[in-house]
Amino acid sequence: MITHVVCFKFKDPANAQVAKEKLLALKGKISELRHLEVGIDVIRSERSYDLALVAKFDSLDDLNAYQVHPDHVEVGKYIQTVRESAVAVDFES
Repeated sequence: MITHVVCFKFKDPANAQVAKEKLLALKGKISELRHLEVGIDVIRSERSYDLALVAKFDSLDDLNAYQVHPDHVEVGKYIQTVRESAVAVDFES
């Protein structure tokens, strides 16, 4: 199992809700996506990011298929226009 974790900081934190909705709309559209959680930060500390995504895949090949899937690419284009920064970790469990 591959776990894909991404944290986003937005230019305007209000964009976190729209990004969350767009990401959650990927459920059921991408067959390789086994699990998806998206949450908005509630602490709002100086070191916090605004939004976190946790996705799970059966294999690296499935993660790679997700990355280039047209629905994911479309959401990514939106996020790229409103994000300040992003960090990611992908690990095997």
